[in-house]
Amino acid sequence: MLVPVFAALADLILPQHCLGCAAGGPRLCGRCLAPVPARRMPRPVPAGLPECWSAADYAGAVRAAIVAYKERGQTTLARPLAAALAFTACHALASRPAAPVAVVPVPSAARARRSRGHDPVGRLAALAVRQLVASGRRAELWPALGQARQIGDQAGLSATQRAANLAASHRVTPAGKARPAASVLLVDDIVTTGSTLAEAARTLRANGVEVLLAVTVAATRRRS
Repeated sequence: MLVPVFAALADLILPQHCLGCAAGGPRLCGRCLAPVPARRMPRPVPAGLPECWSAADYAGAVRAAIVAYKERGQTTLARPLAAALAFTACHALASRPAAPVAVVPVPSAARARRSRGHDPVGRLAALAVRQLVASGRRAELWPALGQARQIGDQAGLSATQRAANLAASHRVTPAGKARPAASVLLVDDIVTTGSTLAEAARTLRANGVEVLLAVTVAATRRRS
């Protein structure tokens, strides 16, 4: 818990430089973030994965920013990453300009939240909702999902192994019982095989909630 706290304090009191170009100023400047919203689906596409949009490939400055934000407690990066998430959501929803949306963050494991000292995706989702509202879209945060059980480490697993590892790992929270009159957007930081988003969507569908889209900050390029 101490490392994230000290990292957050350092963000506030030390001179900042962009992780991508090292220019003085924000930890991730607009030039290096440069979101390019696009429909980026993993290959192969897991069963049940909703249409998935992301702001960028998981590479370069974006990758460095996500790692620093999630694993090193550099929480000032939440704002630019959430801005990219909201910007991408607006592009994905361009054909549905009037539709209200309920933003559902993919839940982090309790063990991961404790070790990191914060909830990275939950914070991104909350900030993205604020930016969507500020842009004129009707949006609300809907923390409808929680962890039903512990899951094993996903690193190094194939798509099939990830799907098995994640099976029945989510549950609907008490907040999720009250269904909003809005289209549901699942949000996460990264899509790799799509197994996590597919499992989250399956859990919501099993409780009578259809998922319109999934939106992430970045997408990992993978080959079948």
